[in-house]
Parts: sequence; structure tokens; C-alpha cells
Amino acid sequence: MYLSEIKNKGTVIRTAALQDAGKLLEIYAPYVEKTAVTFEYEAPSEKEFEERIRRTLERYPYLVAEREGEIAGYAYAGAFKERAAYDWAVETSIYVKMDKKRLGTGRLLYDELEKILLRQGILNVNACIAYPDAEDEYLTKDSVVFHEKLGYHLTGRFYKCGYKFGRWYDMVWMEKHIGTHREDQPPVIWFRELEEQRRRNP
Repeated sequence: MYLSEIKNKGTVIRTAALQDAGKLLEIYAPYVEKTAVTFEYEAPSEKEFEERIRRTLERYPYLVAEREGEIAGYAYAGAFKERAAYDWAVETSIYVKMDKKRLGTGRLLYDELEKILLRQGILNVNACIAYPDAEDEYLTKDSVVFHEKLGYHLTGRFYKCGYKFGRWYDMVWMEKHIGTHREDQPPVIWFRELEEQRRRNP
């Protein structure tokens, strides 16, 4: 299992386990029920959430951050598009426990996520972010600001494409290049393969 300790922040970043599903769902559910950060209307069951983790780990990293033994947040990557030519691009997602924000957890998660993705040969990381025309009690522009600080730039905006809590919200795409684009680009190493390589050559 991939494991990295971020000593200067007292935070451990590790690969998610299926047994983490319940705790991660506790972090995610309030975003579904109380915000427009996600456009899901109902939180998934623990079993469905576990299946989402399992599917992700076949190809991409799914990381959790622990602070003082408690899971404070998680981040993962997924396919940007399913067709083969898109293999070198991913969509990223991140959720931090609502009472653990602004402690540096999100940056640590993304830093480790990008390191692993780069080892896989991923070049483009993309974030799909709900965005308000004007901030309200359900959605702010904080996520866009967070991604800008990490080097993402705005690449597109879709207007009034998400309807939640009786209001229409926009969606923006942000992108960051973390690797070199070549004419003879080597194939991506899927996360399970990367883990198997690490176990064979610790």
C-alpha cells in the first residue's frame, strides 16, 4: 500500500481502503445534503461508496489524509474521458471535512496525488467545479480560488447547467499540466500496476 507521512504538518497521506468507505461517506454526505459543491441530490449508500473506491483504485490513486488518527479528507483521480486518446488526462476530486478546512490538508492531498499521477505518466489534471454566479449559502468560489493557488487555470465555463436547491449554478473546468507532452508518449501505468511494481521493487 502506498504510504507517505507528511512530517512537517503531522498528517499521514495513505491509499484509501474499502473499509474507509463509512468514514469517507461521513465527510461527503454533508456536501450532498447542505451544499451545491456536488450536484448529487442524495448521498450514496456505504456499499455504493465502497464500490466507487474499488473502481477508482483499479486505475487511479484514491488517497485519504489522517490528522491525529482521524480521517480529515480525501482526494482521488478518475478518467477524464473513456476513450484511449484521453489516457494521459484525469479528473480530480477532493473533499475535506467541513470542520477541518484551511489547515493545509487539501494542499497535502493534491501534492501527493500529483506525485503519484506523474509516476503513472499522467500529464493533465482537470477539475470540474460547481460555480455560482453570485455566492450564496450553498456555494462559494472557494474551490476555484484553491485550485488557482495550486497552479490550475480556467479553461471553460458552462452556464446554468446544474439545478439544486431551487437555484441554477454554473460549472467550470480548470486544468494543470504536470508532465511533458511528447510525440512518442509512453503508455500510462495504471495504479494497480504501479503498486505491484513497488511491491516487487521496494
